Amino acid sequence: MALSAFDLYSVGIGPSSSHTVGPMRAAKRFVDELAADGMLDQVELVQAELFGSLGATGHGHGTPKAVVLGLEGEDPATVDTAGADERVARTAAQGTLLLGGSVKVSFDQDRDVVLHRRRSLPGHPNGMIFRAWSARSAGSAGSSGAVLRERTYYSVGGGFVLDETTDGAARITQDSSAVQFPFSTAEELLAICRQEELNVSDVMLANETSWRGEPEIRAGLLSLWSVMAACVEAGCRNDGVLPGGLRIRRRAPALFRDLTSGTGTADPLRVMDWVNLFALAVNEENAAGGRVVTAPTNGAAGIVPAVLHYYVRFVAEPAGHDVEDGIVRFLLTAAAIGILFKVNASISGAEVGCQGEVGSACALAAGALCEVLGGTPEQVENAAEVGIEHNLGLTCDPVGGLVQIPCIERNAIASVKALNAARLAINGDGSHRVSLDQAINTMRETGRDMHTKYKETARGGLAVNVIEC
Repeated sequence: MALSAFDLYSVGIGPSSSHTVGPMRAAKRFVDELAADGMLDQVELVQAELFGSLGATGHGHGTPKAVVLGLEGEDPATVDTAGADERVARTAAQGTLLLGGSVKVSFDQDRDVVLHRRRSLPGHPNGMIFRAWSARSAGSAGSSGAVLRERTYYSVGGGFVLDETTDGAARITQDSSAVQFPFSTAEELLAICRQEELNVSDVMLANETSWRGEPEIRAGLLSLWSVMAACVEAGCRNDGVLPGGLRIRRRAPALFRDLTSGTGTADPLRVMDWVNLFALAVNEENAAGGRVVTAPTNGAAGIVPAVLHYYVRFVAEPAGHDVEDGIVRFLLTAAAIGILFKVNASISGAEVGCQGEVGSACALAAGALCEVLGGTPEQVENAAEVGIEHNLGLTCDPVGGLVQIPCIERNAIASVKALNAARLAINGDGSHRVSLDQAINTMRETGRDMHTKYKETARGGLAVNVIEC
């Protein structure tokens, strides 16, 4: 089983990798399968049922919109984010949907996208069932008639989608590619680093060459960085109120204006304000349905870019380092750590709470920063362990089912925490009592014990103690 950095990072649309990116991919996959089998022209009606967390918080996370766009053949990486809302509204007004972008079918979103708030499927909390009906059964959907195709999919975190053959333990797509240095635990990764005298990023780069050449790997990672940077820039520029009804005003533009005004430069903690800005900018764009990089999820998409921006702006550029090389090594190291979480636990808030999203992202960023600051593999592992250890038990309790409160601020806090974790580790010798593997196992067990209402259902915590309007 192998996982690439380009599986872990993907360009998508906000506000959620599990609830927006995954369902859009699932809907598109369903339609693509129909088209591949020559059945698209036979479809008269298509329906989607959303279960578990998708049903509980789907409206706040934009899941119905994502399903509509996916059914019309759109991909999260390329969909027009600016025109998405208008397009879905037009579909609703016209009562028709262009299946796969070409075949017009009857469509009523209230009827054809069903959200089950308290029902779940066995494979994962984020379950979906898609059905395509022939003309003979149109208008009697749900009763006897000709179902052309029915498929079950699970959105298992970070935009990953599995089909009905999965079981409750499945979290990643199987890949039979043979990599040079296979590892599934931090202990195995460290052993490789010692034996081969390599850094974590070197191991990950060698493994990535199983799929593509080194120039393509570097170009791809730098392209992801450019999307991250564009997201921060957009977040600093786009002012106003976030959609969804909570009337949350964007804070990044005002903070950006303050930081670039030239005042307050004597403040020794000024750099922390910049890190907060980077994270806020990304997650406000995410909350508004903008273009973000899943790293490793959308709800935690601000942490890796914020810490990487810190490295570029305050470390690499002032010191005259090779910035592009540092970016590549940072993203490769973070991906190696992300694989450990994906394989051995989960990055799905619906499965293990926000410790799997913000907690894992904090660990990714901490370990990656430690490496580009000159840390040894043992110090990198230590930094990642500190990053997750102090996020254990973090619940996912979005107010109003929106990826806004506490999600946006939580990314800023975790970004600063990642900086501190890296600094703690790099000022030590890499030896520590709790291993990253033990912390990841603890996260998985804590998520298993966590009450369902604290796992992205908006039925516990802040979600029920904060008045939405």
